[in-house]
Amino acid sequence: MNTDPAQARRLVHELVATADLFLRESQRLFRPHGLTAPQFNVLNLLADRAPDAGYSQRELADTLVVDRSNVTGLIDRMEAAGWVRRVDDPADRRVYRVALTPAGRRLWQKVAPDYDQVVAQVTGALSAVEVSRGVAVLVKLQAAATAWRLPSA
Repeated sequence: MNTDPAQARRLVHELVATADLFLRESQRLFRPHGLTAPQFNVLNLLADRAPDAGYSQRELADTLVVDRSNVTGLIDRMEAAGWVRRVDDPADRRVYRVALTPAGRRLWQKVAPDYDQVVAQVTGALSAVEVSRGVAVLVKLQAAATAWRLPSA
Protein backbone atom coordinates (compact mmCIF):
# COMPACT_ATOMS: atom_id res chain seq x y z
CA MET A 1 0.00 0.00 0.00
CA ASN A 2 1.17 3.49 -0.76
CA THR A 3 0.18 5.90 1.96
CA ASP A 4 0.46 9.65 1.60
CA PRO A 5 3.44 10.53 3.86
CA ALA A 6 1.67 13.62 5.21
CA GLN A 7 -1.39 11.55 6.18
CA ALA A 8 0.80 8.85 7.70
CA ARG A 9 2.62 11.49 9.79
CA ARG A 10 -0.74 12.90 10.86
CA LEU A 11 -1.95 9.44 11.89
CA VAL A 12 1.14 8.85 14.02
CA HIS A 13 0.90 12.37 15.49
CA GLU A 14 -2.77 11.87 16.43
CA LEU A 15 -2.03 8.43 17.86
CA VAL A 16 0.78 9.73 20.07
CA ALA A 17 -1.23 12.80 21.10
CA THR A 18 -4.19 10.60 22.02
CA ALA A 19 -2.01 8.20 24.02
CA ASP A 20 -0.40 11.12 25.86
CA LEU A 21 -3.82 12.62 26.60
CA PHE A 22 -5.17 9.30 27.89
CA LEU A 23 -2.12 8.83 30.10
CA ARG A 24 -2.34 12.37 31.51
CA GLU A 25 -6.09 12.18 32.13
CA SER A 26 -5.90 8.67 33.60
CA GLN A 27 -3.80 10.10 36.41
CA ARG A 28 -6.94 11.87 37.68
CA LEU A 29 -8.64 8.49 37.99
CA PHE A 30 -5.75 6.51 39.44
CA ARG A 31 -3.93 9.01 41.68
CA PRO A 32 -6.63 9.13 44.42
CA HIS A 33 -6.14 5.37 44.80
CA GLY A 34 -2.36 5.68 45.05
CA LEU A 35 -1.98 4.06 41.62
CA THR A 36 -0.22 4.92 38.41
CA ALA A 37 -1.51 3.90 34.97
CA PRO A 38 1.18 1.20 34.58
CA GLN A 39 0.28 -0.21 38.01
CA PHE A 40 -3.40 -0.34 37.06
CA ASN A 41 -2.48 -2.10 33.81
CA VAL A 42 -0.67 -4.77 35.82
CA LEU A 43 -3.62 -5.17 38.22
CA ASN A 44 -5.96 -5.37 35.24
CA LEU A 45 -3.92 -8.13 33.58
CA LEU A 46 -3.54 -10.13 36.77
CA ALA A 47 -7.23 -9.83 37.69
CA ASP A 48 -8.12 -12.18 34.82
CA ARG A 49 -5.72 -14.90 35.99
CA ALA A 50 -6.24 -17.60 38.58
CA PRO A 51 -4.82 -16.46 41.95
CA ASP A 52 -1.61 -18.50 41.68
CA ALA A 53 -1.25 -18.54 37.88
CA GLY A 54 -0.12 -14.96 37.40
CA TYR A 55 2.34 -13.84 34.76
CA SER A 56 6.09 -14.08 34.63
CA GLN A 57 7.83 -10.70 34.61
CA ARG A 58 8.86 -11.40 31.02
CA GLU A 59 5.24 -12.04 30.01
CA LEU A 60 4.20 -8.80 31.74
CA ALA A 61 6.91 -6.86 29.90
CA ASP A 62 5.88 -8.36 26.56
CA THR A 63 2.16 -7.79 27.16
CA LEU A 64 2.62 -4.24 28.45
CA VAL A 65 5.22 -3.49 25.73
CA VAL A 66 7.77 -2.16 28.20
CA ASP A 67 11.39 -2.96 29.00
CA ARG A 68 11.85 -5.84 31.43
CA SER A 69 13.98 -3.70 33.73
CA ASN A 70 11.02 -1.31 34.08
CA VAL A 71 8.75 -4.19 35.01
CA THR A 72 11.12 -5.25 37.79
CA GLY A 73 10.92 -1.84 39.47
CA LEU A 74 7.18 -1.63 38.89
CA ILE A 75 6.60 -5.03 40.49
CA ASP A 76 8.99 -4.19 43.36
CA ARG A 77 6.89 -1.11 44.19
CA MET A 78 3.60 -2.99 43.84
CA GLU A 79 4.89 -5.81 46.02
CA ALA A 80 5.99 -3.30 48.68
CA ALA A 81 2.46 -1.81 48.57
CA GLY A 82 1.03 -5.30 49.14
CA TRP A 83 -0.86 -5.49 45.81
CA VAL A 84 1.11 -8.31 44.18
CA ARG A 85 3.36 -11.13 45.22
CA ARG A 86 6.01 -13.17 43.47
CA VAL A 87 5.51 -16.92 43.55
CA ASP A 88 7.81 -19.66 42.30
CA ASP A 89 7.03 -21.00 38.85
CA PRO A 90 6.50 -24.76 39.26
CA ALA A 91 7.80 -25.40 35.73
CA ASP A 92 10.97 -23.26 35.96
CA ARG A 93 12.83 -22.56 39.20
CA ARG A 94 14.59 -19.55 37.60
CA VAL A 95 11.27 -17.74 37.08
CA TYR A 96 8.88 -16.00 39.42
CA ARG A 97 5.25 -15.52 38.58
CA VAL A 98 3.52 -12.32 39.68
CA ALA A 99 0.07 -12.77 41.18
CA LEU A 100 -2.47 -10.49 42.82
CA THR A 101 -2.75 -10.47 46.57
CA PRO A 102 -6.18 -10.17 48.15
CA ALA A 103 -5.43 -6.47 48.76
CA GLY A 104 -4.50 -6.05 45.09
CA ARG A 105 -7.73 -7.72 43.99
CA ARG A 106 -9.77 -5.47 46.30
CA LEU A 107 -8.02 -2.39 44.90
CA TRP A 108 -8.65 -3.55 41.32
CA GLN A 109 -12.32 -4.25 42.14
CA LYS A 110 -12.61 -0.73 43.56
CA VAL A 111 -10.98 1.05 40.59
CA ALA A 112 -12.06 -1.12 37.62
CA PRO A 113 -15.73 0.00 37.56
CA ASP A 114 -14.67 3.67 37.41
CA TYR A 115 -12.17 2.82 34.69
CA ASP A 116 -14.83 0.92 32.73
CA GLN A 117 -17.15 3.92 33.04
CA VAL A 118 -14.48 6.26 31.65
CA VAL A 119 -13.72 3.85 28.80
CA ALA A 120 -17.45 3.74 27.98
CA GLN A 121 -17.58 7.56 27.93
CA VAL A 122 -14.50 7.84 25.70
CA THR A 123 -15.67 5.18 23.25
CA GLY A 124 -19.37 5.97 23.47
CA ALA A 125 -19.50 7.85 20.17
CA LEU A 126 -18.00 4.88 18.29
CA SER A 127 -19.95 2.01 16.77
CA ALA A 128 -18.97 -1.58 17.50
CA VAL A 129 -17.55 -1.78 13.96
CA GLU A 130 -15.44 1.36 14.52
CA VAL A 131 -14.09 -0.07 17.76
CA SER A 132 -13.20 -3.36 16.05
CA ARG A 133 -11.54 -1.56 13.14
CA GLY A 134 -9.67 0.73 15.53
CA VAL A 135 -8.32 -2.24 17.47
CA ALA A 136 -7.26 -3.93 14.22
CA VAL A 137 -5.45 -0.79 13.02
CA LEU A 138 -3.67 -0.36 16.36
CA VAL A 139 -2.58 -4.01 16.39
CA LYS A 140 -1.13 -3.58 12.89
CA LEU A 141 0.67 -0.39 13.95
CA GLN A 142 2.09 -2.12 17.04
CA ALA A 143 3.42 -4.98 14.92
CA ALA A 144 4.97 -2.56 12.44
CA ALA A 145 6.47 -0.44 15.22
CA THR A 146 8.01 -3.55 16.76
CA ALA A 147 9.65 -4.45 13.44
CA TRP A 148 10.71 -0.98 12.19
CA ARG A 149 14.23 -0.24 11.14
CA LEU A 150 16.08 3.06 10.71
CA PRO A 151 16.61 4.02 7.07
CA SER A 152 20.10 3.34 5.75
CA ALA A 153 22.37 6.39 5.81
